[in-house]
Amino acid sequence: MIGSEPFESVELSSDELARYARHLALPEVGLEGQRRIKSASVLCIGTGGLGSPIALYLAAAGVGRIGLVDADTVDLSNLQRQILHGTKDIGRKKLASARDRLLDVNPKVQVVLHEVYFRAENAMTIAQDYDVVIDGTDNFPTRYLSNDVCVFLRKPNIYGSILRFEGQCSVFAPHLGGPCYRCMLPDPPPAGAVPDCAQGGVLGVLPGMIGVMQAIEAIKLIVGMGEPLVGRLVHVDALNFKFREFKLRKDPKCPVCGEHPSITAPIDYDRFCGVPAPKSGGDAGEGTLSVTALKRRLDAGEKFLLLDVREPFEWDICHIPGAKLIPLGELSARLGELDRAGEIVLICKSGMRSGRALHLLREAGFGSLRNVQGGIAAWAREVDKAMLRY
Repeated sequence: MIGSEPFESVELSSDELARYARHLALPEVGLEGQRRIKSASVLCIGTGGLGSPIALYLAAAGVGRIGLVDADTVDLSNLQRQILHGTKDIGRKKLASARDRLLDVNPKVQVVLHEVYFRAENAMTIAQDYDVVIDGTDNFPTRYLSNDVCVFLRKPNIYGSILRFEGQCSVFAPHLGGPCYRCMLPDPPPAGAVPDCAQGGVLGVLPGMIGVMQAIEAIKLIVGMGEPLVGRLVHVDALNFKFREFKLRKDPKCPVCGEHPSITAPIDYDRFCGVPAPKSGGDAGEGTLSVTALKRRLDAGEKFLLLDVREPFEWDICHIPGAKLIPLGELSARLGELDRAGEIVLICKSGMRSGRALHLLREAGFGSLRNVQGGIAAWAREVDKAMLRY
C-alpha cells in the first residue's frame, strides 16, 4: 500500500462521498481505500497518447496529487489519440491543456506541472516527491531513465508501450520483489532500429487501452488490492484481440537492481541508447547540417541532392520542395539512382533514419554526405512554421 501521508488523517467531503460512491461500494476499496487514493501522489511522465488516459482516470479516481511532466505543445497530429487535448488547444502547451482538462474532470485533485523534459539532471528531484511513477513516453532513453530513478528511489515504475496495433504493460519494482526494466531489456536496440509511432503508426484507440491498464495498476498499488503486474508483462494484440502474459524474472547481475549494481546514479541515457546529441546553429559538425544552414544553401541555389528517407505517407503530409524521396528500406536497392560524385544531404523526421542512411551510403562508397540534424521536425519548428507537423 502506498500513500504520502497517513490515510487515516484524510477526510472526504460530502461532495467527495457522492463523487466516489461507486468506489465506496466496492468492498476492496471502500472508505479506507478512497482515503488512500486521496492521500497518494502519482507522477505521469508525458501527456500524450498514454499519458492522456492515465491522467484522466487518475484524476477521476481522486488521486490527491498528480504530477505531469511534458514540455511539448499540442499539434494537429496529436488529436487522433491524445484525448487530454482538443482542437482548440492546438499551439498551446500540453501541460496547460492537460491541467484545464483534469481540473474540469475533478477540481478536488491537485495538478502539479513540470514543464521540462525528463532528463538525468532533473529526474531524481522530480520523482522523489511522488509515490508512484508512470512512464507514458515513447523513447528508450526515457524508459531507462525512469526505470533507474525508480530503482534508486525505491518507487514502483508502471511501464507501458505502444506501436501500430500492439502494446504492453508491466510494473517494475525491485523493492517489491520484482525485476526492473533492465532485467527485461538489458541493452537498448540499435538507434533507429525500432520505429516510433510517427514512423510506424499507431491505432488511435490502442494507447487508451494500455494507458487505462497503467492507471489500474497505479490504483491497485495505492489501495493494496489485487495482484499487481510485478514480475509479469501483459502483451495486447489489438488487431486480433489477443492477450498474452509473460513472466519476468529479476536478473541478479542487473547493473541497476542486481546483487552488485554498477550503476548507482543517472547516466547519459542518450549516449547509452545511441541517440546523437542535439546540435543547433550553422554547420552542426562533421557529417551534419543544421536546418538553418540547409535553408541558406537552398536559398543560395547550391548544387546538392536533398534525399528524404521517410515513408511515402510521411512525405504526403509534408516535405521540402525539390527533395527526392527514397524510403530507408528501399535505399540499398536504389543506389543506382544516386550520383556517387555529387553531394547528398539526407533528411528524415528527426535525424535518426537519415543517420542510418548516411552510414549505409558511406559503406557503399559514397563520399560527400551530410545528415540534417533534427530532420523535418526541426525544419517545421525553425524554418517553415506553416509546415504541417505530425
